[in-house]
Amino acid sequence: MGNLDFMTGFPARVFIARLAGVAVFDPAGDQVGRVRDVVVALRDGVKPPRVLGLVVDVQPRRSVFLPITRVTTIDADAIIFDGRLNVRRFQQRASETLVLGEMLDRTVELTEDEEAVSVVDVAMEQARTRDWLITKVAVQRNGRGAGGRRARLGLRRRGETFVVDWAAVRGLSTVEEGQGAKNLLAVFEKIKPADLAGILHELSAKRRSEVAVALDDERLADVLEELPRSDQVEIVGEFDPDRAADVLDVMDPDAAADLLGELPAEQRERLLTLMEPKEAAPVRRLLSYPDDTAGGMMTTDPVTVPPDATVAEALAQIRNPDLNPALAAQVYVCRPPVETPTGRYLGLVHFQRLLRERPSSLVSGIVDTDLAPLRPTLPLATVASYLATYNLVAVAVVNEEGQLIGAVTVDDVLDHLLPDDWRENVMETGADETGDPEEEAVRSES
Repeated sequence: MGNLDFMTGFPARVFIARLAGVAVFDPAGDQVGRVRDVVVALRDGVKPPRVLGLVVDVQPRRSVFLPITRVTTIDADAIIFDGRLNVRRFQQRASETLVLGEMLDRTVELTEDEEAVSVVDVAMEQARTRDWLITKVAVQRNGRGAGGRRARLGLRRRGETFVVDWAAVRGLSTVEEGQGAKNLLAVFEKIKPADLAGILHELSAKRRSEVAVALDDERLADVLEELPRSDQVEIVGEFDPDRAADVLDVMDPDAAADLLGELPAEQRERLLTLMEPKEAAPVRRLLSYPDDTAGGMMTTDPVTVPPDATVAEALAQIRNPDLNPALAAQVYVCRPPVETPTGRYLGLVHFQRLLRERPSSLVSGIVDTDLAPLRPTLPLATVASYLATYNLVAVAVVNEEGQLIGAVTVDDVLDHLLPDDWRENVMETGADETGDPEEEAVRSES
């Protein structure tokens, strides 16, 4: 990250992309959040931008502003501040620029020879005045633009990365069309889908679209499931139908059905037709039920095993790290086929019971038949009451033929009990909307 100045606790130079996701601690050593971005104020001419502070993600899924004046230590894996943090939700001002969200991947020109290069990172350094300034830009050659001395000598290499002074590039203070998102995605590669969804929600519509287009199908599917429904519809609406169908193919069927349910009937049917038939079938089944019924809320991919499966085999399935914890709480025992709609539903086995049995035991010997499954037409209130009555986190849904067709989890129920815009409210509402004089002083200078 840079050579550390042991007198101040700061590196001599900090490349900002490396700060993304770094944990932020108070003086007592308690983690309060993680760095999402860095806020800077552009200045006239070739003066380097002044760093105003950090955007820090805190729980529950809210971004706040931490003035750079309150940061006491910057390290490769930790940032420590003086303990004063205003939890008012961060809102970007017109005079402010987000380094990761708006500078990375931008195409700029070298002032020396007008060669077009792409920004891969920027670095900040602390001046003698104690202000932090953006002084360096890491760029990558892409082979476009005027020749310059290196090109005339045959020394230019496409893809070469190098660092120049802030004054050596131009174009970072203007709006760039088709900015791209490769380096931004590399920065946020390890961030959880829910956190990346929060980042996308805060971006401009244009930048959000650029990032969404650049995500691979599986990553985008995970992120879409965490976004407010309005953002989902906006993103999918900007894709060509084939790409949209590919993303829907890898979404959880219940999430895909919820999204498709928001689209006009003609667009919905076209996307269902373009989806893989195997993936579209459970989505169509879900769409056949009203949204606020067990059938409309259920997932069609619960953990299912045949009666001759062993405890070890059942435990192996619920160890899947990608499995929803509520779905992993119990295993449903069914006659083959075990994919929904299954053969005859026999009952369930709670994961705690599995942990108490010998791995070689058959699940048929420990199946619980006392808990009756639900019918898909039961309304939301009945489903919620059932889960509360029996202290369950999930319940089987069975059709009139006795086949398991899905399971409703407690998070499915909560999603329907909460207001339609609850995800957006979580992202946008702060616990304390009072002002912070020091923060206002720092940001007003921009």
